[in-house]
Amino acid sequence: MERREAVIELEGVKKRFGALQALDGVTFTVERGDIFGYLGANGAGKTTTIRILLDLLRADSGRVSVVGDPTDQVETRRRIGFMLDADGLYDQLTAVENLRFYGKLYGCSPSAEELAALLESVRLSDRAKDRAGTYSKGMRRRLALARALVHDPEVLILDEPMSGIDPTGQIEIRAIIQNLVHERGKTILLSSHDLDEIERLCNRIALIDQGEIRVTGDLKKLLGAGGEGRVTIATSAPVVPAILAEIRDRFGVETGGAGSTTLDLRLPAGVRNADIVSFLSAHGVGVEGVAAKHTSLEELYAAILKEREA
Repeated sequence: MERREAVIELEGVKKRFGALQALDGVTFTVERGDIFGYLGANGAGKTTTIRILLDLLRADSGRVSVVGDPTDQVETRRRIGFMLDADGLYDQLTAVENLRFYGKLYGCSPSAEELAALLESVRLSDRAKDRAGTYSKGMRRRLALARALVHDPEVLILDEPMSGIDPTGQIEIRAIIQNLVHERGKTILLSSHDLDEIERLCNRIALIDQGEIRVTGDLKKLLGAGGEGRVTIATSAPVVPAILAEIRDRFGVETGGAGSTTLDLRLPAGVRNADIVSFLSAHGVGVEGVAAKHTSLEELYAAILKEREA
């Protein structure tokens, strides 16, 4: 499978706060052109990861880079735009004034035409001269997204971009995000606990739970999980016989393909692809694809958490 350029890379990242191990060896890669979903429950480690990517925190160990460079360099940070839960807008300033202010912080002075185009891209042209304090929650999120784009970054990090927005506002922001990637060539890491939004928007994901990445990969391939029947699972390395034996004993699954990177499985009633994927992931086996009946991201998520609790 052809890999694209790695834009965000984390390898073995650890971070502890006192007795809490917030991140424990976090490893994943965001490739150019991705809308990469970073999902997990509240407290799973998403916000800590984002703060490290933005150089607001330093990892205790591990490697972090954006567009090939460490995140503690000023030039690297200028290639990143971000939108956090707190929108950072000044209520007494108009949309244009907010954008000019943040442009100066990034060392750029966008022209009136450039600001008009930016506000047009987030569908706020008609409110350009209104104070941000008069905006609805959905409009504030769109203005915050424009603020993240004011210096034309290559990479966007969006933390819960749909938080508190009504369905109409969600549709608008979803369309804007897709346009940023498909028309403007941006790469986006989108952190959320909203599984429906992740499934709608993202092409690749990483799922973090209790500071550890439980599964990562191409979303469509991971969601080739479903009910009983035959399933083929492609792995990054041959699965050792001991793990195959445990799959047979634990799940009652008929297995074939020992010693290769393609497992042919027949699942009995009540066993889902998601159960097998999460089991392999928990045992250090990389899953690159699943060909079977479609499942939902919610089912995959639930199966992985069930495996952890077992």
